[in-house]
Amino acid sequence: MKAETRKITRRTLRSVGALALAIGLGGAAVAAQDPGRDVIDKKCVSCHLEGGKLTRIPEIRKSPEGWDMTVTRMGIWHKVELTTEERRAVVKYLADRQGLAPAESAAFRSLMERRPNTQDTPPDEEFAQMCGRCHSFGRVALQRRDEDEWRKLMHTHLGQFPSAEYSALGRDRNWWEIARDKMPGRLAGLYPKNTDAWRDWSRAKHRPADGRWVVAGERPGWGPYTGTMTAVPKGKDKYEVNYELHFGPGNTVRGHGDAVIYTGYEWRGSTRLGNEDTRAVFALSEDGSRISGRWFLKNAEEIGATFEALRSDKAAKNAVVSVSPKMLRAGETATVTVAGAGLDPKVDLGPGVEVVEWLGKSADVLKLRVKVATDAPQGVRKVAVGGRESGQTLAVYRQIDSVRVEPAFAIARLGGGTNPPASAQFDAVAYLNGPDGKAGTDDDVRLGSVPATWSAEPFDERAKHDEDLKFAGHMEPHGQFLPAFAGPNPNRRGLNNVGNLAVVATVADGERALDAKGHLMVTVQRWNPTPLR
Repeated sequence: MKAETRKITRRTLRSVGALALAIGLGGAAVAAQDPGRDVIDKKCVSCHLEGGKLTRIPEIRKSPEGWDMTVTRMGIWHKVELTTEERRAVVKYLADRQGLAPAESAAFRSLMERRPNTQDTPPDEEFAQMCGRCHSFGRVALQRRDEDEWRKLMHTHLGQFPSAEYSALGRDRNWWEIARDKMPGRLAGLYPKNTDAWRDWSRAKHRPADGRWVVAGERPGWGPYTGTMTAVPKGKDKYEVNYELHFGPGNTVRGHGDAVIYTGYEWRGSTRLGNEDTRAVFALSEDGSRISGRWFLKNAEEIGATFEALRSDKAAKNAVVSVSPKMLRAGETATVTVAGAGLDPKVDLGPGVEVVEWLGKSADVLKLRVKVATDAPQGVRKVAVGGRESGQTLAVYRQIDSVRVEPAFAIARLGGGTNPPASAQFDAVAYLNGPDGKAGTDDDVRLGSVPATWSAEPFDERAKHDEDLKFAGHMEPHGQFLPAFAGPNPNRRGLNNVGNLAVVATVADGERALDAKGHLMVTVQRWNPTPLR
């Protein structure tokens, strides 16, 4: 018998013998009741049991995605075989008992929500160099450990990725000494295992998500929507969910799916919305009255929409979730939709905006025709309903001062074979000059998304020389860039179809036309689409 085999056998026998003790995370009674704990006792203790106690696992807290990635790594590195149901049970068990409090995950929710073209910000340059060269810093910040456990993670990094020390700029310092001796203490200071936030959250009783919700959001390329969502309990922390979303006249999308709540607030859903399979990453507010987050296409996570929801029950009174449109031109009339819960038909849209006709009144939606005076004050004002000022705003303007392409910089990826392309979605956003009277400065006033005509052009002379525009892909009329297929292209001297492009939005404002440009890199395929990058 080989030495390694004997070692594993002894460890397995020791673990099985100790299994009867059923100690660690929750005790024997919990172990017999929770399927996640049962899986841990059967399939994790062969490596994670020492002296009758679980090791490593109880010393870490993570988001649901973080635990899912851990379970995946155990399968890849140590050949731990779990069924889909076992994997889900383990992640649920650990995220519930060793998750993150809302305050601990708030700064890096964009990473969990798979928001494209976002860049997180490490606390300082040292964290950026030591952690952010290989993955997002949020992947670090969505964990909690003590110093010794952070140090073990450093050893794990070097053991599994020996070339980490040789990564970009890694040899300009004593990389390993910093990673081993300095970073664990710094990380434990920022992200310790034991915190008041987690203690308070884990002890609190959380409000279930069942019931009716009024929802709103915006899908780039499609525009804003309002609607409803109902969540019906179908087990502990599990819900059957139905959606009805109104994107505009004649464009209603209905959906049906499921959702699971982790850690008392982390909503993860799967829904067939219209003819699209979607995934949702939402968070309930601490009092359970609101939900926010993002939903996106299952096979194209860069395409999605923002999501806000208000619980629609007897307690809700004049709570506003959206006002659409977000911008009104002085001297014109327009139809305004106010969505919320428990709405009274009494709306104040600020000075110079008069309600001239009610088109619809319900507790969820107020639809009204308004006239904007030619001398109405220009700028952003808050909307009040039933005498209660909301957090929702609209802006009055006379003409658009400038337009920006958002995002200003985006990445699209070539596709082909088993790896589909990753597109890039752009929006044209109108702005007013701020008090300094200059466009493109920090005091500019964001009005909102506006229709645009889209095109692309070479970003620089090199892109023009290489004919990037011809090979990299094309723009769709609604601002989505669809990249070309990957691989050496014989029609391009064997080069890949990568490109460096400028994306151009042209917006009509009366007889004026305003142009704006964004930057698009069309690059190679990504082969490791992890939940947290």
